[in-house]
Amino acid sequence: MNDSQGNPIEIGAVVVWRVVDSAKALFDVENYETFVGIQSETAIRALATVYPYDSHKEEGTSLRGSPDEIADKLRQEVQKRLQVAGVEVIETRINHLAYATEIAQAILRRQQAQAVIAARQKIVEGAVGMVDMAIKMLAEQKVINLDEEKKATMVNNLLVALVSEQEVSPVINTGSLYA
Repeated sequence: MNDSQGNPIEIGAVVVWRVVDSAKALFDVENYETFVGIQSETAIRALATVYPYDSHKEEGTSLRGSPDEIADKLRQEVQKRLQVAGVEVIETRINHLAYATEIAQAILRRQQAQAVIAARQKIVEGAVGMVDMAIKMLAEQKVINLDEEKKATMVNNLLVALVSEQEVSPVINTGSLYA
């Protein structure tokens, strides 16, 4: 089946139930055990199409990221469908959730790319903080007086050194030929 974003997923659930009105269970539906199975599967499918497999926002509800909320919604949905058969749903929970095999590799690559982006973002944030601190310390301690152009050059060099994925070879400037 597909989640709310159209991604093919595999989903399975456990539904714990009991008959509370045997007259309804025997007379209002043809076979209450089969009825419970069909209605449970229908409720799972309906729920899966409402939520995404995974939410990329922290506050978003998703099948994977909000198990308690999803289990409660599933219980309510199954209970609503089984009321007519005199069946009470005691508990539900998703016991299997995975991307379908045909897209699992693509989703894994997407998750890896998102992890790399998040890591690079942290590295850049840290590097900018370090560069800012270095320039402020140099100014406060009057180690060197930098004009805006020299500050820009220093910021560029420090960011390259701090953010680069490969080892950086420093170039030592000992002055100008024409000084």
